[in-house]
Amino acid sequence: MQTTLRIGTPQKWWEKGLKENMREISSAQELVDSLTNAGDKLVVVDFFSPGCGGCKALHPKICQLAEQNPDAQFLQVNYEEHKSMCYSLGVHVLPFFRFYRGAHGRVCSFSCTNATIKKFRDALAKHSPDRCSLGPTKGLEEKELVALAANKELNFSYTPKAVPVEEEEAPVPASKPGLPVPHPSMSANDEKTLVSAGR
Repeated sequence: MQTTLRIGTPQKWWEKGLKENMREISSAQELVDSLTNAGDKLVVVDFFSPGCGGCKALHPKICQLAEQNPDAQFLQVNYEEHKSMCYSLGVHVLPFFRFYRGAHGRVCSFSCTNATIKKFRDALAKHSPDRCSLGPTKGLEEKELVALAANKELNFSYTPKAVPVEEEEAPVPASKPGLPVPHPSMSANDEKTLVSAGR
């Protein structure tokens, strides 16, 4: 008779205490799809790192708040596994949270700890009332989608929405002799970028 002894892998701290409305995101596409398909639900995106003490300490309270708010969806993004995606989304401090809701898209974002958990509770109370937002679900902002698509490390593609072009030509600014004249479609910010890029 043979007996097989299996030693299971211990559960990681961010997997403990998860509620039905909590799940970990595995890709940029899954994040975009989850936000787009959430309808009018409040979606809380929790950016965490396995080595972050503040994230670990806050996790049980986030699980408790998820249980108290079963109509909200809680998505976890592991910073260590998705650094490139986090950089593209401008997440540079942990623990970090973004709240999204229906046609409004992102309604708030902030970092908090156990000491400032009231900020999280207040955001839940403010953005999860039983009112609907009219129109299609917005999800990530256009600039975030473009940043994710531009990131070559991510397997994510996105076609930017077409922006209507005005028919009128902008006046050509006067130039001093010997200086280049900027193209009429170039904004002042473009000009500054071109100047600083030459250094």
